[in-house]
Amino acid sequence: MSAQTSGSNDRPNRRSARAHHWGFWVAAVAFLLNMAFSAVPTPLYAIYAARDGLNSVTITLIYAVYAVGVIASLFFGGHVSDWIGRKVVFVPALLLNVVSAIVFILWPSLAGLIVARIISGVSVGLTTATATAYLGELHVGARPGVHGRRAQIVAIAANLGGIGVGPLIAGFLAQYEPDPLRLPYIVFGIAIAVLAILVGLSPETALIQTPIPPYRPQRIAVPKTSRGTFYSAAAAGIAAFAVFGVFNSLVPSFLVDSMHETSHAVAGAVAFAAFAAGGLAQIVLARWDTRTMLRRAVPILTVGLALFAAGMWLPSVVVFVVGGIVTGAGAGLIFRAAMVTAGSAALPEARAEVLAGFFLGAYIGLSVPVIGLGIATLYFPPRDVMLVFIVLVLAALIAAVVSIVRRPEIRPA
Repeated sequence: MSAQTSGSNDRPNRRSARAHHWGFWVAAVAFLLNMAFSAVPTPLYAIYAARDGLNSVTITLIYAVYAVGVIASLFFGGHVSDWIGRKVVFVPALLLNVVSAIVFILWPSLAGLIVARIISGVSVGLTTATATAYLGELHVGARPGVHGRRAQIVAIAANLGGIGVGPLIAGFLAQYEPDPLRLPYIVFGIAIAVLAILVGLSPETALIQTPIPPYRPQRIAVPKTSRGTFYSAAAAGIAAFAVFGVFNSLVPSFLVDSMHETSHAVAGAVAFAAFAAGGLAQIVLARWDTRTMLRRAVPILTVGLALFAAGMWLPSVVVFVVGGIVTGAGAGLIFRAAMVTAGSAALPEARAEVLAGFFLGAYIGLSVPVIGLGIATLYFPPRDVMLVFIVLVLAALIAAVVSIVRRPEIRPA
């Protein structure tokens, strides 16, 4: 009789584990494609520029308003899934990018591009912290008692890998298929809409607070004793994302201006290679502890940035691409180590809030330096501007990494 009772109790547990396992991979793919959509315009900027006569300042403006959307939504809504549930935030965030795709298609003027990018930025800002926390909790439900390393790897790979997949697919569609300013948005819009439905059918994981606390904007909920660790990690994340911001916005213009390479497919492939290298490096080298990862990632990033700049000066597309791959690997490792470090400073009940604060800093790094680069290229050669950018980023990064490794051992939260 006791055996029957035990078996009866095990069946709901197995069903719950299977549902969480299914939800984990649905959420991972949704996260990846939502991030991918955010970078779809990267290889298309050259087409918009040729069609409408846009200069580099206008392109950086379009990029900047996306970052404004991300930062605003992180500040005002990135943490609310801790209170009301992950799906209640994640599903609408996905649908916002569907709306963005519709705006891109139906309103292709400069004003429409700005509106669509703001909407997409809001979607991504709501997604980053929420999806990262959601994946961690789904992993716990699918594999109770198992270390959460897989969830960390999948979350960061979906984030960085997604930003790479977007320009790769969009670049090839723009180069080899008709209607390059509509087809990429149609493909991604349909896929994200389907995934929003599937996420809605997945298990909820957050312990919804009742009553729901009074609304307040984002704050960084880190204990005083851990704030130094968090801020150092945020600084490293900002530096890593500043590097990725170059691939997400200015690489196509660098290819045209310095190497006379006008292929949309090549522009998308270069961006993909950098972000994919970042995601792959995290997976392959996931067993490195945080300090080892930081110590080894800085020289990797330095070599990559040197090759990247050399490709612009020679000029050589091959050296440029190789530099982008090595740079992406180094930046990806730094970003992962920084996020784990920031997570180690989080209280369990404020996980998404702390992650929202971390990503808030990261997306400032993704946007503000690139805007400065775009403006600087109007007055100075791009290859000279990149040299100054590299020196500043490496100086900031080394300072942040030294601060982190001098602190007590960092263990994943």
